[in-house]
Amino acid sequence: MYRAKADGRSQTCVFREDNRAFAVAQLRTGNDLHRALERNEFEVHYQPIMELREDRLVGFEALLRWQHPTRGLLGPDQFIALAEDTGLIVSIGAWVLETACAQTVRWQAEATGGTEPLFINVNLSPRQLADPTLPGTIADILARTGIPGSSICLEITENTLMHHTDSVVDAMQAVRGQGIHFSIDDFGTGYSSLAYLRRFPVESLKIDRSFVDGLGNEAGDTSIVQAVVNLAHTLGLAAVAEGVETAQQLQVLRTLGCDLAQGYLLGRPVLPDQIRVREDATLEHLLRS
Repeated sequence: MYRAKADGRSQTCVFREDNRAFAVAQLRTGNDLHRALERNEFEVHYQPIMELREDRLVGFEALLRWQHPTRGLLGPDQFIALAEDTGLIVSIGAWVLETACAQTVRWQAEATGGTEPLFINVNLSPRQLADPTLPGTIADILARTGIPGSSICLEITENTLMHHTDSVVDAMQAVRGQGIHFSIDDFGTGYSSLAYLRRFPVESLKIDRSFVDGLGNEAGDTSIVQAVVNLAHTLGLAAVAEGVETAQQLQVLRTLGCDLAQGYLLGRPVLPDQIRVREDATLEHLLRS
């Protein structure tokens, strides 16, 4: 019944035994998820973000992982959707943001000679953006950690921005008033228009990894990335490429004028004790061996 409703109502859905297995697995994961935060099972891994013109480390993206007691390390694709459906993402997301901000403050203290303070990118889910307590939660985190709002960039997917546009704009403006920056994640995979882009207080576009994959080999992908970079710069935004895995991709991005990049070539997401921040951080000397 629920599957039929989810698929659009006024239709039938045939029960299969694997439906039961999936439902039981989801129920178990949901029960475990309720206790994961109080049991300190979550971890924040950090992936470096580099400025391409000078090969300079400028910040990190905070990426949530779940160290499940029996299933091992789980990526967000295995539990975030469930956390969103149950509403747990609000408390989990607040914990991620505070943990990442506190870590960034420590890194900023280490890199005292840098030209700009390191920033932290944190993903913001649709449920968090719709939560009326979000501005207050962020204000409390800023006060507890001592991080300036200008050092935080919240990433919101393109599709999230396209739903409930007016309320999304209001929520973003309330948060933006605290100095927080916004970036559109996975740009090019949704349905945004130029008119919508002008309404949102965003400052960067993240080019989806599916387009970065073919850089230098697929003319279509190269043209799309060039178009996104040009669009970003025309709107006064920064262009950020994710999923950079080869030297060829990196070189093409430089040629196209992309501003920032992240990916396995530049550094994998790791725990903070595996990262050494240096004032002269370069692509070759970022992560400990």
